[in-house]
Amino acid sequence: MDYGLLSSILHAVLVASTPLVFAGLGALIQERAGVLNLGIEGLMIVGALAGFATALSGFPLLISIIAAALAGALLASIFALLVLRLYANPVATGLALTLFGLGLSALAGAQYVGQAAPQVDAWNIPILSHLPIAGHALFSHDPLVYLSISLAVLMWWFITKSRAGLILRAVGENHSAAHALGFSVTRIRFLAIITGGALAGIGGSYLTLVQTPLFVEGMTAGRGWIALALVVFASWRPLRVIVGAYLFGSVSIIQLHGQALGVSVASQWLSMLPYLVTIGALVIIAGRGNFSHKAPGSLGVTFRESK
Repeated sequence: MDYGLLSSILHAVLVASTPLVFAGLGALIQERAGVLNLGIEGLMIVGALAGFATALSGFPLLISIIAAALAGALLASIFALLVLRLYANPVATGLALTLFGLGLSALAGAQYVGQAAPQVDAWNIPILSHLPIAGHALFSHDPLVYLSISLAVLMWWFITKSRAGLILRAVGENHSAAHALGFSVTRIRFLAIITGGALAGIGGSYLTLVQTPLFVEGMTAGRGWIALALVVFASWRPLRVIVGAYLFGSVSIIQLHGQALGVSVASQWLSMLPYLVTIGALVIIAGRGNFSHKAPGSLGVTFRESK
């Protein structure tokens, strides 16, 4: 067995999965608050452009990531205004947000096509990065890979252990009861939406800053939709988002290596593989009734705060 190839494949899986982890966590915290936002794809592509443009302007990685997060949060705040204050339909608004983000990024990003972002160096963890196979695969990554895992653990603690997380869950489960207890449902959902938008923006920026350090129109290629499916697949649990993201990332890498090795299957079928797996996972989950009760009770339900 070629252990070097195996290590490279595992390394590539983590890289391919990291945008899904960020976007999935962004969608999860919104849905935990009872907000169904189908605009994750639009948030990701705008964050991708913002981070890429900032990096090309000579700013360091940290500033580029912050710019991507702010771009995602700003676009998400428009969604929040329409849904929480103007009581627009969240499904239609989320779809419009995706189309708006894709169109805006294509227009504003045309000037950046063909340019390359500065290379992001890996953080080699001492001793561990020199281990055979696992060293390069797990302990020799850029800082955003480690950040994505840390955020998933932090979100798990926040949702399950903290008082603020309990309030967030209460709003998502029964917004009327939470309002009766004196909690501002609108404010909590607004904070969840902009936080989710920032995370989706960071996920998009990872594509243009690390995974493929360039920008092309529509480069998110449906990852926002996979992230939404990932939340359902993970049963709205942050740590399961990591597992699901790595599963879908593995499928993407297998598809790429299959094409490189000349597998006797039409390349179109291999390109469809990650999305076929997504659809298949959703069908299986839909067929198992024990998953349905795990969705937040007020997910997608409009709340009108009484005067």
